[in-house]
Amino acid sequence: MSSSMPVPQEFLAAAELGTRVVVRYQVEGGLTDALGELVARTDLGCTIRTRRTDVVVPLALVVAAKQVPPAPPRRAPRPPGGHALP
Repeated sequence: MSSSMPVPQEFLAAAELGTRVVVRYQVEGGLTDALGELVARTDLGCTIRTRRTDVVVPLALVVAAKQVPPAPPRRAPRPPGGHALP
């Protein structure tokens, strides 16, 4: 049975830089995800800009990847005292 979905490496190779993606890849002891903007790509890996840092993911370790919708807007900070305004 064939799938119309490209293998993750093919998706990452074809995705435009700036696309928001989630990439699942192997790490010691299991799997982890990188969620963010695809900012760079080479024949061996790709760089995902997450909220915290740039994550370089070796393509050989990628098990899944897909485009995701834009991030929702951040919530406004709560006022002092932790209560929302009425």
